[in-house]
Amino acid sequence: MPIFSNDSEQRTEFYKELQRREQQWWQARQRLIMLKERQIFWFGDNSLIMWLLWQLVSYVVVAIVLMLVSKLIGVQWYLWQYMAVFGIQTLIFIVLFAAKGRLANHLQNSIVKADLAREQALNEMVILANDSIFPDIHSHTPISLQQIHERYETQLRLASLQCLLQKEIEAGRLLLAQHEIEARVLPPELADDELLPHAGHMIYKSVI
Repeated sequence: MPIFSNDSEQRTEFYKELQRREQQWWQARQRLIMLKERQIFWFGDNSLIMWLLWQLVSYVVVAIVLMLVSKLIGVQWYLWQYMAVFGIQTLIFIVLFAAKGRLANHLQNSIVKADLAREQALNEMVILANDSIFPDIHSHTPISLQQIHERYETQLRLASLQCLLQKEIEAGRLLLAQHEIEARVLPPELADDELLPHAGHMIYKSVI
């Protein structure tokens, strides 16, 4: 059936805006994940090993580049020139390593900002959903997550829908069927491929 075929044009516009906000939320979420992965990689428990390993790799890469340049343009590099390049490289590493704490704080600030952007985008999605899909969902419960996904022609991600519906559950307006209690342990922001096997069994019921 067409989306909101029996509803007002305004609700359809809210739904289109919801789709745009969903894309912003997804991008903010992906950026947050990327920043957290970067934080673990560069400033986690094994970060010292990773810093030293990447410095060693950089020595090898620079040495290979210098040799290739030497062969391509016929320039002869002297030992002192190699030592000067590696010395500058080592100096840069020492400066960056000394500023490790400051870099970690800067990355943490970026994580906080990305998390705020993600939460803001989600809140805006909830507001738009209240004016578009939530009334429709409540009027057709009990309904599974898979049926909701198909009802809106799969134009919203499963993970986005599940996250929005979780907000309705927290607000006391929806219930996840008791016999599907195992679905409650799923994180609210699962990737679609992880959520897909459970979507048909996650039955929502309205309490309004």
